[in-house]
Amino acid sequence: MPDRSLGVSDSTPWPAGIDHSPRRVGIFGGTFDPPHVGHLVTAVNVLHEVDLDVVLLMVNNVPWQKDGTRDITPAEDRFAMVAAAVEQVPGLQPGHHEIELGGASYTADTLGVLADEFPDAELFTIVGDDAAAGLATWERHEEVVARSRLVVVDRPGEPVSLDDEIDWIRVEVPRLEVSSTDLRARFTDGRPLDYLVTNPVLRVIEARGLYGVAGDGDGDGDGDDEVGAPVGAPPSQSVVSS
Repeated sequence: MPDRSLGVSDSTPWPAGIDHSPRRVGIFGGTFDPPHVGHLVTAVNVLHEVDLDVVLLMVNNVPWQKDGTRDITPAEDRFAMVAAAVEQVPGLQPGHHEIELGGASYTADTLGVLADEFPDAELFTIVGDDAAAGLATWERHEEVVARSRLVVVDRPGEPVSLDDEIDWIRVEVPRLEVSSTDLRARFTDGRPLDYLVTNPVLRVIEARGLYGVAGDGDGDGDGDDEVGAPVGAPPSQSVVSS
């Protein structure tokens, strides 16, 4: 069985915006449509438990399993929301790599880019237990396992089991039943969003007129009401509904 201890790799330079050279980088992928407190709770808990230098909330460009099933908020709008959500959270950063790659988003592609850009950093792919259980169905899942260490986010009392040959870490996070589907409905019917979406995110939504919210004319969103979820597995799956 693989060692579950948390090793440390050599340091590597990091782009502007992070004030030190990270040795341990987490990738938490998702549609983030919209990003909510469940995403933040997951990210900060993994950051702490796995002793990461940074967690990138990697915004999917096109979550292909949702493409054509409903309207997806434009990627740049979703990135703006994520950037607002993490701006004041130490150790969390928004990830734009999958948007720059274009097309459908797959974790294997993202890890390839990050491995080339930061060859000395140790990479950690953060997923939920449901996504981890379906690892064998991921697009090029062998590359994901080879290029990164899997961090499986488990809910209390619901342990997941993976093949002994897979190098992975289990992190238990609080059970927060927050769903982006429900949040989008709340925008439509006027139910309260207090403590579910942070104020900086709400300001971006209002400025860009997203989810049917009347904008102030300064944003470039298209006002779509429907949108989606998660880390680029073959279905890009996430830890919490996004």
